[in-house]
Amino acid sequence: MAIDSTPRTDPDSALALKILVAGGFGVGKTTLVGAVSEIRPLRTEEQLTEAGAGVDDTGGVSRKTTTTVAMDFGRITIRSGLSLYLFGTPGQDRFWFLWDELAQGALGAVVLADTRRLADCFAAVDYFEHRRIPFVVAVNCFPGARSFGAHEVSRALDLDRGTPVVLCDARDRDSGKEVLVRLVEYAGRMHAARMLDSVG
Repeated sequence: MAIDSTPRTDPDSALALKILVAGGFGVGKTTLVGAVSEIRPLRTEEQLTEAGAGVDDTGGVSRKTTTTVAMDFGRITIRSGLSLYLFGTPGQDRFWFLWDELAQGALGAVVLADTRRLADCFAAVDYFEHRRIPFVVAVNCFPGARSFGAHEVSRALDLDRGTPVVLCDARDRDSGKEVLVRLVEYAGRMHAARMLDSVG
């Protein structure tokens, strides 16, 4: 069954933009969507079971007890006339068939990263780079994790020049909102540049 994830125009908003929140298993996607959403977020979480023990790598996130199996959904108004519809993607490989459906019509994406498990976000970075969907990398600063600067993370992920890397706390609404503002600004510049290239 196809998922219709096309944003509908909010009567109180002149413009609604679709944003994906992606990244590896247990990186904080559901937390970020829930922290910034002004509506009660829709979640499709299920309990982790012993059957998934050999599939889901819980190293570094041993206290995690649930996982997203379809998507998270939330909405936030950035300013008057501009709302973002947020779609959190599932992190495990076996749910990636949903990504293409969720990515249709997206302005851009936030790739959440955990420096303790940085390799877990490589697949998301590759996905958006190959589809030319603008994205920012948001490093979720977990308590006790070694801190790295944005430049160090950019080099470790071998990001294209100019791809923004920001530090954030996925639990904090203001921090999450700042990530989304950076994404909208960056995606706007990228789309404008592509339009100029196509005209030129």
